[in-house]
Amino acid sequence: MLRRWMLGAALLCCAVGVRAQELKVLTIGNSFADSVFEFLPKIVKSVPDCQLVLERANIGGCTLERHWREVLKSEKDPEYKPYYGKFNLREKLTSKKWDIVTLQQASHQSFRPESYQPWFKNLYEYVRKYAPQAEIVIQMTWSYRPDHPGFGKWCCKDYKEMYEKLFANYVKTAKEFNCRIIPSGFAVQMARTEQPVKFQQSYTAEDIRKAVRPNRLPEPQGAFIGNNYWRKDKKGNWKLNVDYIHLNERGRYLQSCVWFAELFGRKTSEIKFVPKGLSAEEAQFLRNIAQKAVDEFQQVNTEK
Repeated sequence: MLRRWMLGAALLCCAVGVRAQELKVLTIGNSFADSVFEFLPKIVKSVPDCQLVLERANIGGCTLERHWREVLKSEKDPEYKPYYGKFNLREKLTSKKWDIVTLQQASHQSFRPESYQPWFKNLYEYVRKYAPQAEIVIQMTWSYRPDHPGFGKWCCKDYKEMYEKLFANYVKTAKEFNCRIIPSGFAVQMARTEQPVKFQQSYTAEDIRKAVRPNRLPEPQGAFIGNNYWRKDKKGNWKLNVDYIHLNERGRYLQSCVWFAELFGRKTSEIKFVPKGLSAEEAQFLRNIAQKAVDEFQQVNTEK
């Protein structure tokens, strides 16, 4: 209903020559929500008459269950501040009149259907209690890079199976609670399929083991996820680490374009901001994919 109201209001404003839109958005998530903070504010700033207040209650790797356990701890002890040591969730929810509050599962649990409830329900009701005016929106996260070493072991057999399972879990949850979805994971999967240069693994586990500091390995072509970097292990030895799960610059720009199109109800063609590391052609492709993902996902999402 809120989406219909927002779109109706936008049409009414256009009719009188005014398109001003301001959203106050709070994320309750983890690093997969943190990644939108780099580019989304710049994207919104590049579009006339759009304004954004974007804040977070995120903890790295935090599952729905852990977020709820942090709520329980802070309700027993108001001095307990699990978010950056500065605030608890109730304080953040009541700090502003949020228009939108986002929820999501941690990526390492996203494909497990048993990991969503009752934690999502508890958080949903908590947000409803302390930010009743806000629309609760779910961000669909993405599956890991195709060369993730966990596939076939603790995770799914491959990135496609991971995506299919997390997709089903997010859609089921959204339908149960009548929530809108920000289809970030849907967009990443679509971009993987439609990009002209497909993913090509550029190094092996042996290459990682033999790498010599400070040299890093070339990132795979066609990747939306990943980076490699040097870090000391527990014994103090330098080790090359590979990130197979977090979005790279291409992925973060795509994610932010999806958030803009979904939350503001505006076309990605209005976006003027392009990160310095992306060519104009690449940025155009990513904006087009983001718009297509938002448009097509509504066919499988709950009715608003």
